[in-house]
Amino acid sequence: MFRAPASAPVLLVIAHGSRDPRHAATVQALTRRARALRPGVRVETAYLDFNAPRVDQVLSALHAEGVRDVVALPLLLTRAFHAKADVPAVLAESTIRLPGLSIRLAEVLGPSPLLTQALERRLWEAGLTPADRASTGVVLASAGSSDPEAIAVIAEIAREWRHTGWCAVRPAFASAALPRTEDAARALRAEGVRRVAVAPYVIAPGRLPDRIAAGADAAGADVVAEVLGAAPELARLLLHRFDAATTSPVRLPALTA
Repeated sequence: MFRAPASAPVLLVIAHGSRDPRHAATVQALTRRARALRPGVRVETAYLDFNAPRVDQVLSALHAEGVRDVVALPLLLTRAFHAKADVPAVLAESTIRLPGLSIRLAEVLGPSPLLTQALERRLWEAGLTPADRASTGVVLASAGSSDPEAIAVIAEIAREWRHTGWCAVRPAFASAALPRTEDAARALRAEGVRRVAVAPYVIAPGRLPDRIAAGADAAGADVVAEVLGAAPELARLLLHRFDAATTSPVRLPALTA
């Protein structure tokens, strides 16, 4: 595998982690695609929980190799608790523990037009066509969050996506917020929408995406797309966030040793 010089920034993709093995497999497939798109960038993967290697382990290993410049990219779709607290804290701790290591924090993935393109890719793969837009209502189903900012972002994405020609686009959540996927799908049907599609706004399979799929099935949705996964649009978005962080990184919180 190609390895960039130690002086070049390393892209560290930080995933949440899951007990479901499909999660890590999906993350690895996505990072492989990003490496293929940009062979000159070293891309590593770490997890906050459940999976190995953990973030601090990867940073320690990179530091031991002589790497001094890292761009850390949270593999998250919204700025909720993990993006605002967990990720910055573990990175800030590592800068104290590992002298000389510079960590630049990239923005989370969403929102982005590339994510909307990836959602539509999954809908086309599930059987819809662009000609179906006007007669199809879409449930934009996210994992959910207790963070009001994250919920507002999902609602705004649904509003903006609706303007691209869909009959309707409604947000839904698998946890922590309402409505649930099945309720949003039933509401669309009650309003007379002819075709209901569910588009999971999640990256990897797991417990909450399974709950989205179950809700779609319970409501009799006509089309249920797959998770975003290793869609090429996501791989391109990783690199866009990497490039942006090299010039305008997010500031890490100040910690004391």
